[in-house]
Amino acid sequence: MRIGNQGSNNERYKIMTLDDERGIVDALKVILAKPQYDIVGETDPLKALEILKKDHFDLLVVDFMMMPLHGDQVVEEVRKFDRTIHIILLTGHKDLAPPLEMIQRLEIQGYCEKSEKFEQLVLMVESGIKAVDQMREISKMNKKLESSYVETIELIRQAVEAKDPYTRGHSDRVSEYSVLIAKKLGLSEQDIDTIRIGGLFHDIGKIGVPDVILRKTERLTNEEYDEIKKHPSTGASILAQASIFQDIVPIVKHHHERFDGNGYPEKLGGENIPYFARIAAVADTFDAMTSRRTYRDALSLDIVKEEIKKCKGSQFDPQIADVFLDILENDYEKIQEIKEKYVG
Repeated sequence: MRIGNQGSNNERYKIMTLDDERGIVDALKVILAKPQYDIVGETDPLKALEILKKDHFDLLVVDFMMMPLHGDQVVEEVRKFDRTIHIILLTGHKDLAPPLEMIQRLEIQGYCEKSEKFEQLVLMVESGIKAVDQMREISKMNKKLESSYVETIELIRQAVEAKDPYTRGHSDRVSEYSVLIAKKLGLSEQDIDTIRIGGLFHDIGKIGVPDVILRKTERLTNEEYDEIKKHPSTGASILAQASIFQDIVPIVKHHHERFDGNGYPEKLGGENIPYFARIAAVADTFDAMTSRRTYRDALSLDIVKEEIKKCKGSQFDPQIADVFLDILENDYEKIQEIKEKYVG
């Protein structure tokens, strides 16, 4: 596959030039002018930052020595909200070249000295646009790959639940119980969606646990339990291969940590456990207690409530446990709806 064929598909590119000298800005707009370039020139670093926050730009040409912000300060602010924009730093003299450490830390792709004709800058901009072109193609390919990967992961999730008929519907219920907690906590829609997806895939690592262990009705041996305890790390490794799952990896990896630090896989404790994983931990344990197993019936609601109360501060984050207890006490019909929707 050929990538980086600049201008071959009528692509357009947004470029900002930032220099506190109006003459330089005007000159750059003329020198860099091409039909496929949309160039915005600015002399005020603060105004430029506001524009960059509101609109996507492919490339930024910024002067090093400016007021009230120097070029490196502008770039530092830009990198807080945009890690992809291609940046070229201009210097007025070779003696004012920026330190290499700063170039690397701020991910500045290049710098050059100002000159009357700006030949070097023109070449660097053209090179930068080719890099942008390549990143666009890579992004398109990644989206296609991720789409296929998501479909594969969903098949794995379904296979996990098929391995153990007694946990069928478990991930769906954990997902929806987690959403109830998240809503009660007043989390944002974006966070709620992350928690919902994390609940769906929290046990995907069990694909690597032998069926004979998952379906065993007797007490597990220490060796068998050690195999079970690998599933959070296995699941995290599976999902970490696609960037689309990055936000849910902490849920998958840490939903069996305990608030007192005695969980697995990393024995994290208290607020060191990712917040969303603490939510999933309560939902996961509730579903385990209220689902029938080969070795016992589902526990009664009263027993479950007492168990959650007893485990506040040891197994569970106390705040999250209290929120879920409130749901069980005052909104239990929502729990019932979920249980009926995903009958095990």
